[in-house]
Amino acid sequence: MGEIIHMKKSKLLVFIAIIALVFCFFYFNLGSYLSLEYLKESKDEFIKMYQENQFRTLAVFFGIYVLVTALSLPGAAILTLAGGAVFGFVHGLIVVSFASSIGASLAFLSARYLLREGMESKYKKQLKKINDGVTKEGAFYLFSLRLIPVFPFFLINILLGLTNMKLGVFYIVSQIGMLAGTAVYVNAGSQLAELTSLAGIASPKILAAFALLGLFPLVAKKIVDKMKANKIYKPFQKPKTFDYNLIAIGAGAGGLVTTYIGATVKAKVALIEKNKMGGDCLNTGCVPSKALIRSAKAAKNIKESKAFGIHSSEPEVNFKEVMDRVHKVIEKIEPHDSVERYEGLGVHCIQGEAKILSPWEVQVNGKTLTCKNLVIATGGSPLVPNFEGLHEIEKDLLTSENLWQIQELPKRLVILGAGPIGSEMAQSFARLGSDVHLIDKAERVLVREDADVSEWVEQSFTKDGINLHLKSEIKSFKNENGEAKVICSKEGEDFEIAFDKVICALGRKANTQGFGLEELGIELNPNGTIATNEKLQTNFPNIYAVGDVAGPYQFTHTAAHMAWYAAVNSLFINHFKVDYRVIPWATFTDPEVARVGINEEEAKKQEIDFEITTYHIDDLDRAIADGTDTGFIKVITPKGKDKILGACIVGASASDLIAEFVLAMKYGIGLNKLLGTIHLYPSMAEANKYLAGQWKQKNKPEKLLPYVETFHKWRRS
Repeated sequence: MGEIIHMKKSKLLVFIAIIALVFCFFYFNLGSYLSLEYLKESKDEFIKMYQENQFRTLAVFFGIYVLVTALSLPGAAILTLAGGAVFGFVHGLIVVSFASSIGASLAFLSARYLLREGMESKYKKQLKKINDGVTKEGAFYLFSLRLIPVFPFFLINILLGLTNMKLGVFYIVSQIGMLAGTAVYVNAGSQLAELTSLAGIASPKILAAFALLGLFPLVAKKIVDKMKANKIYKPFQKPKTFDYNLIAIGAGAGGLVTTYIGATVKAKVALIEKNKMGGDCLNTGCVPSKALIRSAKAAKNIKESKAFGIHSSEPEVNFKEVMDRVHKVIEKIEPHDSVERYEGLGVHCIQGEAKILSPWEVQVNGKTLTCKNLVIATGGSPLVPNFEGLHEIEKDLLTSENLWQIQELPKRLVILGAGPIGSEMAQSFARLGSDVHLIDKAERVLVREDADVSEWVEQSFTKDGINLHLKSEIKSFKNENGEAKVICSKEGEDFEIAFDKVICALGRKANTQGFGLEELGIELNPNGTIATNEKLQTNFPNIYAVGDVAGPYQFTHTAAHMAWYAAVNSLFINHFKVDYRVIPWATFTDPEVARVGINEEEAKKQEIDFEITTYHIDDLDRAIADGTDTGFIKVITPKGKDKILGACIVGASASDLIAEFVLAMKYGIGLNKLLGTIHLYPSMAEANKYLAGQWKQKNKPEKLLPYVETFHKWRRS
């Protein structure tokens, strides 16, 4: 009733009118006139009325039918029989068909007008998912439901009124979809004398036939998809046999996992890589960057050793040895992704540059290979905007690809971009002894995270001596008397920074050029990634794309996650839709930042009624003992509920601690169960349990506690 009171005046009037009409229908027992017995008794009288004044009888019948359908009242089936009995099959079918569709559309509009706004405010996220589905497949599913009369039509009208389906689409699909069922009932009405009950119409055989008929649009969709595929494949000659069940191009996480799964299930698979096995993550990304971060942290620990009672001089950094260690780490991990290992697993590894010739043909090293399915996992590469004067400082320009080849520590280092890569490198080089200037047009670092997260990281950067230039636009570069400089602008004022090296960390672009995608006609998204459907298929159904080249997440673990779907869908039944619901990520600064699910800003944008629970790590015993007692854990839950919508951890070992929240979100485990789980003492993992305890404290049953207190007093007496 509370929602009704808050309705706008016009909505309230409509609501009252509908309730009044429904009340009158039942109060005056008008349903008795919509029974099979009454129809059979009055059939001759109705026919006489129709013969005397056809237009008026049709108009009255039409109006009654529309009203009954619009108000979702029982009796539409009897009225359909009456249409056949009084007007005959042809005229009855026409009038009932239009009346039922118009009435259904009015019910659809009523639900939309009265209920949609309230439902959207309460269930915005759920309705968004439904609306996305309606946009893509709504007409097909509505058509299917209209063909099956055992499904209550009035529920279809109301439920679809809550979605974003257009009225015109709803009406046309309803008009066509209900025609078959309407014809059966109208025909039965024309033979009313022989009809003893409605069960005679809806016999098991007829219902089974309708159920099969309801599959028609789904079958039709498959046929349409097949026709589209035939059209796109038409210019190409499909081989009669194939060398491989699957070929993957790119030996990063996406290609490695795809072919690993393929070989495991005994498919014949090949993996083509033009550079090094392991892709960016092993050779130029995750692995070398974490090795460098560890060396930088060691230098930091030496500087701070006095706080632990160990007196030491300033660390002496040998940068060449630091970089040598980075490469030794890569070499130690290389066997995990090596040709030898994957050949041993049953994957045919080919070193060479692939060229896609057709949907089933790939050329490499002058040889053409054929495959049933193809997976593109070519990854991404650093994005370097075409800044003015960039050519003047080209020898000093570094990206994640060539950074690992330098042997001398840059004394003056400029880093463009305060995202995860830029932030990690800025802190590492500052701790190793570089004078670092970090530049970004955003007003804070790590702009994808909440403002309080950025603030903690910025405070740490300041302690490490990093020069932050936020809200600063990069205008151009120049080489002045042999000295490289970047010209920036902040709030309308230009300033220059001289440097020895500059690292460009302004994002990544998908590797989609140079191996046949353009010639083949593979469709791309506006951001340059390969366009795929929910099953990771491109516009060619046998060609899939995974990892950075497809997005939407550019993480190694996401590429591996996508690879499972691509492998299973391509090698078996193409059924599984990739699940992006619980994707974690971390930025390995100090303090580390790890997150899964939505953050506070996203919850506000989605207009979720949420609450935030925060636990500060400076209260944790193990963190205090380790001297890592900084940072916090923040969890977002629906107000009054323990369901985890998102979690963010800022602090030591955040990338490890987040795993418990990832597991909880994946399998629907709430904070109450986390609180009831034993966590080892003393450990950093206890922080997660204490966070759950903070939530419980805020959500204790305040109304019940006075009664509990009284109970305990009684027990003491």
